[in-house]
Amino acid sequence: MQIQSQIINTVPVFEVSETLKEVIRFFEETTFSHVAVTENGVYLGLLSENDLACFEPEKRIDAFRFEMESFFVTKETSWLDVLEMFSRNEANILPVLDENQTIIGYYDLEDVVSLFIDTPFFSEPGAILVVATGIKDYSFSEIAQIVESNNARLLGAFITDSQNDVVQITLKIGAQGLNEVAQTFRRYNYTIVFGNSDDQFMEDLKQRSDYLEKYLNV
Repeated sequence: MQIQSQIINTVPVFEVSETLKEVIRFFEETTFSHVAVTENGVYLGLLSENDLACFEPEKRIDAFRFEMESFFVTKETSWLDVLEMFSRNEANILPVLDENQTIIGYYDLEDVVSLFIDTPFFSEPGAILVVATGIKDYSFSEIAQIVESNNARLLGAFITDSQNDVVQITLKIGAQGLNEVAQTFRRYNYTIVFGNSDDQFMEDLKQRSDYLEKYLNV
């Protein structure tokens, strides 16, 4: 999935020689968590909205040089790594740099998440199944084979937890044959973390699927 089309240029970039007055106004008028600062046009770092109470309007941004955060992405950064950068730094905006450390724009978290939600993993109807197994015992080829051998469609899969040598994998599966898929995973010594074959599970799964459909169609 290409996300470069989501780079925006409507968010300002401040020079380190400017005063904090406009930075304060920026944070007061927006909901962004950070804003980028340059020195002679070269990326220097990010000021955080969390530090807003410490900003003195007449001081130069340079006074906060050593308090700045320094995360960023490039145009070549994959969309998964972009999402990870958002999460790791508790940010809702990321500066995008070129090879000369010049800021070419920003990624807005809301735009990137909207793009992700439009992928088949979220947009196609289906059900969620979470399985767990030893971190050395799983393979995505085996997971796909288990799903497809039961005439079900695998719409997507990704690792959602990994600790104590156990990995959890979240699957989006076409609802047809879901019970058979779950039973086959058990036979292959996977633990079903979310899901079983009883009627209550199917009802819960339907409710969650209906909720997701409603959310995506808002």
